Amino acid sequence: MTTTKPIRVMIVDDHAIVRDGLQEVLKQAGDMTVVGQAVDGVEALRVAREVAPDVVVMDLIMPNKDGVEACSEIMEALPRTRVLVLTAATADEAIMNALAAGATGYLQKYSGRDDLLAAVRDAAAGRSRIPVDMVRRALDSVREAPVRSGDSPAAVLTARERDVLTLFAQGNSYAQVAEVIGNSPITVRNTIYRIEQKLGVATKQEIVVWAVRHGLLDKDEDSSQPV
Repeated sequence: MTTTKPIRVMIVDDHAIVRDGLQEVLKQAGDMTVVGQAVDGVEALRVAREVAPDVVVMDLIMPNKDGVEACSEIMEALPRTRVLVLTAATADEAIMNALAAGATGYLQKYSGRDDLLAAVRDAAAGRSRIPVDMVRRALDSVREAPVRSGDSPAAVLTARERDVLTLFAQGNSYAQVAEVIGNSPITVRNTIYRIEQKLGVATKQEIVVWAVRHGLLDKDEDSSQPV
């Protein structure tokens, strides 16, 4: 008889009452277990490295280090871990930041118990759970900025650099991009650095914005969520 292993979840939020409430809901689900908690992004990275959770349920707005930066660092340190952003933030920019950092899912804190559990299960299975209408609004706002005619991806980047940029802008970590293109994470990191120099950008958010403005993510825009 095969027994399915429970989903190992870590909770990150600077409010104890939120962490306690989430832990109780997850514990009652039956197929999940809470393996760690953290109060900010700094502690989140340390605890995540210790317990290697399947899913991190994390707030975006926290002291010391916010959820976006912590998400990015956790994805780099633990490529198999998935991050579900659970936040009260409502700005579309928050979604873009979470996507750029590699979040698998995005859920509002006012969501119900069933939505939370479904989102955790989707994240554990590697399925994206980002509200399509909110993503489209964010992408539309980015596209409003003008693009210079001589600044096309083909004119600026090599074919391999465009492939790496597209995968990276979709939220994949260095290790995940390396696995897709058949290269090493160090080579991918160096390629991203070279791309940043060519484009004159310095953050993951700016890379995503550039990719969206130049149509590199258009093929994924109409996909339904979760996928």
